Amino acid sequence: MAEHVDLDLNQFLSIALSEDKSSAYLKLIKEDEEGLTCSFEQLQSFLAANGITHGIQLDVLHRFLANPTDPMFRHTAIAEGTAPVKGEDGFVRYAIPLNQEQHGPNENEDGSVDYKDVIRLNNLHRGQLIAELVPPAPGKTGVAVTGEEIPFKPGKEARFKVGKNVVLNPEQTALYAAIDGLVTRTDKGKINVFPIYEVNGDVDYNTGNINFVGTVIVRGNVLTGFKVTAAGDIRVIGGVEGAELEAGGSIEITGGIIGYNKGHIKAGHNVKSGFIQDGNVYAGEDVLVTQSIMHSNIRAGRDVICSGTKGLIVGGNIQAGEKVMARIVGNPMSTTTTIEVGVLPELRNELVELRNQFKENLAAMDKTDKALTLLDQLAAAGKLNTEKMQMRAKLGLTRKQHLREQAEIKERMLEIEKSLEDTSRAKVHVLKMIYGGSKIVIGRYTKFIKDPISRMTFYYSEGDISMSVYI
Repeated sequence: MAEHVDLDLNQFLSIALSEDKSSAYLKLIKEDEEGLTCSFEQLQSFLAANGITHGIQLDVLHRFLANPTDPMFRHTAIAEGTAPVKGEDGFVRYAIPLNQEQHGPNENEDGSVDYKDVIRLNNLHRGQLIAELVPPAPGKTGVAVTGEEIPFKPGKEARFKVGKNVVLNPEQTALYAAIDGLVTRTDKGKINVFPIYEVNGDVDYNTGNINFVGTVIVRGNVLTGFKVTAAGDIRVIGGVEGAELEAGGSIEITGGIIGYNKGHIKAGHNVKSGFIQDGNVYAGEDVLVTQSIMHSNIRAGRDVICSGTKGLIVGGNIQAGEKVMARIVGNPMSTTTTIEVGVLPELRNELVELRNQFKENLAAMDKTDKALTLLDQLAAAGKLNTEKMQMRAKLGLTRKQHLREQAEIKERMLEIEKSLEDTSRAKVHVLKMIYGGSKIVIGRYTKFIKDPISRMTFYYSEGDISMSVYI
C-alpha cells in the first residue's frame, strides 16, 4: 500500500495498554498485513491520536517501521511509563540509646570485668525526651503512557508502644520521661521508665526476697531459695544459684547460673549469662550465653545463641521460636541433647488471651456507644446539662481509646498468626560439631543424630528436616 498524506492507520493498527497503563503495545489488526508503509511522523500522530503521549520508545518505532510484521512487536512495548516510587515508612527516632549492652559492666580484653562501670545506664530525668516520631517521607508519582498520573503507595505511619512512666506530647509525636529513672524496653517493645533499686552485696537472708516495680541491680550473688522480681530489668554482678529471677524486661548475669535444677530465670525480653548449668531459663526473645549451656532446660521466644570461644550445648532440652546457634552440640559420650526450633507455645497462649481481650473490648464499646446515642438524643432535644456534657466528652474519649486498643490487638493477632504459620526462619546452626545422641526437632519433624557431623545448618524443607553446610 502506497504512503499518502491522509493514511488512516486505524484500519491497520491498534494500541493495547497494560492494566495500569504503564506500558503500550502496537498490534497489527491483521497478522499477515504486508506492504504497510507509513512515515515516522504518521506513526507518531497515530500514537498521539490514541492518547499515547509519554515514554514513547523511538528506537522501537523505527524498528517497527522497518518490519511491521515481526512477531516481536506482540511483546515489545512501544511506550513505557514512569513507575511511581513508594513512600518511605515513618520510624521512631530515639534520643537516647536503647541497646541493652549499654547497661552492663565493661568487659576488658583479658576477660576481666570492670564492676565500677556497671552504672553506665540509660538514666533519664523527668521531662527528658526519649523518642520522636519521624513521619513517612512522600513517594513520587508515576506517569502512565497516556500522561495520566500513577499514584504512589504512601509509607506507613510509625507508632509508639507506650509503657509505664512515659508521656506523649499533645500532638502524639514525641515521648518523654514522666519520672527520673532508667529507660527499659519490655516484651512487645513497650518503652518504660523505671526507677532503680540496688543491692550492695548478695541476695541472702540479710536482704530477703526482692519485689520491685523498677529495675534491680544486685552487686553480688543471688543464693539458692531466694527470689528477685522486677517490672524492669535485673542485673546481677555475680552468679545465680537455684534462685527465682523474674523480670518484665531483660536479665543479665555477669557470672553464670548454677541452678542445681531448682528455681528458674524468666525474662520478658532477653536473658544474658556467662554460662548456664542445671538451670531453667525462659526468655520472651533471646537467650545469649558466652560459654556453655549444660544439662539445662532453655526456652526462648526467638533465638538461643551460644557461640563464644567454647560455645557448648550438652544435655537438657533447648527450645527456640526461631533459631539455635552453637559451636558444639552434645559430646563424644552421646549425652542426650535435644534442640527444638519453631516452638512458640507462649504465642499460642497469647493469641487466646488477645481474642478474649478483643471480645471484652467490643462489649465495652457497645455499652459506650449506647450511652453516647442516648446523650446525643438529649443534646438534639436541648436537654443536656453541664454534667451530662462532661460525661458525653469523657465517653467520646473512651470510645477513641477502645478503637485504638482494638487496632493494636488486631495487629498483634495478625503478627502471631503469621509467625505460627511460618517455619522458614526455624534453623539450627552448628558452627563446629554435633555429636551422636543429639536430637533436632523442627515443628512436627524430628531428626536423630547417630554419628558426628561438622559445620551444618538444619532447617525444614518440603515435609522433612534438611541439612546444608554452615558457611
